[in-house]
Amino acid sequence: MSDQFNYSVKLTKQKEGGYLVQFPDLPEAITQGENLEDALNEAMDCLEEAIAHRIAKKLDIPVPSQRKRCKYVALSTTFAAKTALYLAMREKKLNNTSLAKKLGCDEKEIRRLLDPHYNSKLPRIEEALNKLGKKLEVHVVSF
Repeated sequence: MSDQFNYSVKLTKQKEGGYLVQFPDLPEAITQGENLEDALNEAMDCLEEAIAHRIAKKLDIPVPSQRKRCKYVALSTTFAAKTALYLAMREKKLNNTSLAKKLGCDEKEIRRLLDPHYNSKLPRIEEALNKLGKKLEVHVVSF
């Protein structure tokens, strides 16, 4: 899904050990890890919870800023697809009920499609995005 959901992360080594993790684009997203690997794992969880909170509260989701010489953390594929659906609905100024009518389903299903903690099927999210004039693409990259 290109760089649309790759957020830069600031890792600060702490005097007492471990790393402080912050996201410049999401000031509320702060966590820590005992070592670099742990910090990056915690960063992914933290990022997803920050985005989930913004979706639940119907808040804006910032476009990731492009920073040089830093680490990036990406949303998981399904999480990114759900976030893309949320953003597409906001762009079209559609509420859950309106999208449900377009898909011929109950509004409850739309709530589930938008719920990052609900295990939705990717083809159904893709179908919803298509109804909004969006195409879901997944890219594989080396790291």
